[in-house]
Amino acid sequence: MRTLTVDLGERSYPIMIGPGLLQQADSYTPWIRSKQVMVVTNETVAPLYLNKVLSALGDFQTAEVVLPDGERYKNLDFLTQIFDALLQNRFDRSCTLLALGGGVIGDMTGFAAASYQRGVDFVQVPTTLLSQVDSSVGGKTGVNHPLGKNMIGAFHQPRCVVADTGSLKTLPDRELSAGLAEVIKYGLINDLEFLQWLEQNMTSLLNRDADALAHAIERSCQNKAAIVAADEREAGQRALLNLGHTFGHAIEAGMGYGEWLHGEAVAAGMCMAAEMSRRMGWISREDVERIRHLIDAAGLPVDPPESLSGERFLELMAVDKKVQGGKMRLVLMQSLGQSVLVDQFERDALESTVFRD
Repeated sequence: MRTLTVDLGERSYPIMIGPGLLQQADSYTPWIRSKQVMVVTNETVAPLYLNKVLSALGDFQTAEVVLPDGERYKNLDFLTQIFDALLQNRFDRSCTLLALGGGVIGDMTGFAAASYQRGVDFVQVPTTLLSQVDSSVGGKTGVNHPLGKNMIGAFHQPRCVVADTGSLKTLPDRELSAGLAEVIKYGLINDLEFLQWLEQNMTSLLNRDADALAHAIERSCQNKAAIVAADEREAGQRALLNLGHTFGHAIEAGMGYGEWLHGEAVAAGMCMAAEMSRRMGWISREDVERIRHLIDAAGLPVDPPESLSGERFLELMAVDKKVQGGKMRLVLMQSLGQSVLVDQFERDALESTVFRD
């Protein structure tokens, strides 16, 4: 097992990475402060891992909520099912929620924990690559709205993150590739050495080599933990983690949540951010092709859907969370491994990117 720490003073917490962790009692018992534990999972993950987690929780008073699987269910209607279960089982304000699943389950469970009785503990047990390297770490929680992704939510840090690498063995190939988009992101924003390692080891990652995956998860979590510790509530540096996301969220909302996986939309979004950065004169055409080649090698799309018009792109991007004072803010690349958040950019560069001129 490898253990990292998200350094937030009294609210610091560990990220544990290794095989078999979700069925080990020691993964949970030091971090759960009362006997009541509500496990939230989905219909895909429950048959695989729910009983193993319940067994590991042993003498705890447990109950579970099994939600439908998919981004389309990440909304206030299905969030209410978690609150219903908590109240029906008379869980009090000392209880702990445990998120067992991917990013949708983690985000919804965290938001429920932030809201229930004005805030209770929760534990992240991510079972997808995307959630292990990104969404389970950092305390961003929330649900989608038809007009925008993750527009309703709260910052609420978990007590711990249990990243069981063994769960990746049952992950569909498409989901594995989607997770690699967020892994590639870390290399592009501030870790050129990791980007070069990914170029050399992408085949091993796709083949689910255990050592390669463990390294990629650990390096990604190290990058994210450092950024979150420096800027927990996204006042500045943390916004860099949104590379490709403003374009990507527009794709997700425009196509209908769940049609494109989050990682797929982010992958195409990063290619669009790279192209816009080239049009700004910051990176070369060769850099753009290098990025597209790596993303393509990960089995991910490098272009947005043809059915999403430039006009619709701009409309959806205008309601992104990073818009401040009516100004759109974008994460672009000044060079490979060095990204920057900007609100001053050439409008022509943006429009020629989304209209694909």
